[in-house]
Amino acid sequence: MSKIVDEIKKPVATHMEVFETKFKDAMKSSVPLLDMITNYIIKRKGKQIRPMFVFLSAQTFGEVNDMTHRAAALIELLHTASLVHDDVVDDSNERRGFFSVNALWKNKIAVLVGDFLLTKGLSLSLQHNDFHLLKIANDAVSEMSEGELLQIEKARRLDISEDIYFNIITKKTASLIAACCAAGTASVTTNEEMVALSKEFGILTGMAFQIKDDLFDFGEDGGIGKPTGIDIKEKKMTLPLIYALNNSTTAEKRKIINIIKHHNEESREVKKVIDFVIAKGGIEYANKVMNEYKDKALAALHKMPQNDARNSLERLLTYSIERKK
Repeated sequence: MSKIVDEIKKPVATHMEVFETKFKDAMKSSVPLLDMITNYIIKRKGKQIRPMFVFLSAQTFGEVNDMTHRAAALIELLHTASLVHDDVVDDSNERRGFFSVNALWKNKIAVLVGDFLLTKGLSLSLQHNDFHLLKIANDAVSEMSEGELLQIEKARRLDISEDIYFNIITKKTASLIAACCAAGTASVTTNEEMVALSKEFGILTGMAFQIKDDLFDFGEDGGIGKPTGIDIKEKKMTLPLIYALNNSTTAEKRKIINIIKHHNEESREVKKVIDFVIAKGGIEYANKVMNEYKDKALAALHKMPQNDARNSLERLLTYSIERKK
């Protein structure tokens, strides 16, 4: 998969290399402990998909510039802060196959590191008067927090409809990808219609991306750094599960919800839920909805200027729903 990502990255590969250095500089601190932890985070970074959305969106509408680099750093700092905080909230000891910050340095330090990264992102924008970028990022962080809290609330009661599910994933996942695309575009043009179009593409891509994540939970080719069934164990109501419950008898629904509520740590019981979702057509339905979002994202994308960067955004969208992990 890394070869595919490298191909997608080509139109902005040079900018991405420069960004790595700039991002590292943006995380620097005079406190040795902070520097040690931020270096640990940088060395274990993922595929840099979000900065890629920023640079490709910018390149689609104009030429990558210093503001684009600041936009990418701002989004990545806020995203990294949210991941560090998420691991504390989820009591998770692993992140991308490595120990999480809270596993190595405990919760108190992890929360403070997340706060530090958040303020670094804000400072970067304030120093250069990038208030329009700050607004885009601020809206995304607000949405992400609301989405996370809404998901926690619904996990307790397990009374989630498709509308609520789509509301959750719009806020929790799609808002950040939308911010990447909007911020990238806003760094090269003041045309609000173009920025709005980029944001729309990002939202739709993010929705498809999250549904793909949902599907991994039900045994699709490996997983995303987490064992199959983890969403069930965490009482997260995913689209395949919601569809299956909505298309079952009252007795079936009661039985499945009882397993999720009271037996979600038992592998044999979790497998029953997975088998139930598959039997009810939840996988096929989620795949259909995911592809509908992909088609809507393509429709938005094809209203943008046609160039190599836009072609790469199209490939990045396809990669998002065809990836194996």
